[in-house]
Amino acid sequence: MDQGASLFGVADISKVKKDFNLQPEEIQGLDRAICIGYALSKKVLDGAKDHPTKLYYHHYKQVNSLLDQIALQVVSLLQKNGFNGLAIPASQVLNWEKQEVHLSHRKIARMAGLGWIGRSNLLINEKIGSNFRLVTVLTDALLVPDKEINFGCSKCRACVIVCPAKAIKDEPLDFDHVSCYEKLREFRKLGYGDQYICGVCVRVCRGNK
Repeated sequence: MDQGASLFGVADISKVKKDFNLQPEEIQGLDRAICIGYALSKKVLDGAKDHPTKLYYHHYKQVNSLLDQIALQVVSLLQKNGFNGLAIPASQVLNWEKQEVHLSHRKIARMAGLGWIGRSNLLINEKIGSNFRLVTVLTDALLVPDKEINFGCSKCRACVIVCPAKAIKDEPLDFDHVSCYEKLREFRKLGYGDQYICGVCVRVCRGNK
């Protein structure tokens, strides 16, 4: 199955399932997570210099939709081979203000060795930076987990410099969630439906190249 995905990894989630916003019955026996990433268009991102564009908004939605379709196909393949699979939507926030989700794709992807959590609070891949979206499939297929990698932003502060909310700090743990959310609310008024998007820090992130 080739849908143009850019990243793939497997994580052992047996010890973190208690943190998921999912019903116990839904995730019982599902101890592995398959993480899939799809690269965003660099030319679309070029337009998001200090705020998201309508073109980025459309692209963002289409990539999320494509990832959801890929996840459904992975579930179908798993089931045909006698395993269970549960696709977690690429972008379904339960509460934006509290930042509640079914599970954190970026944290699971970090466990799956796809990158590290950078200063921007996003997952950073060493080759394509944060220029991608993620989806996750939970399964009972005992796939071999990938190894986590260490923080790799080094001295790069590109995202700190361009952040329109000044939410990104030198230390990842100091990321200002409140300021980020307030700026996303401001951008939403530009006409982006139910999506809280930005893309400014994503545009400048290049991993550890």
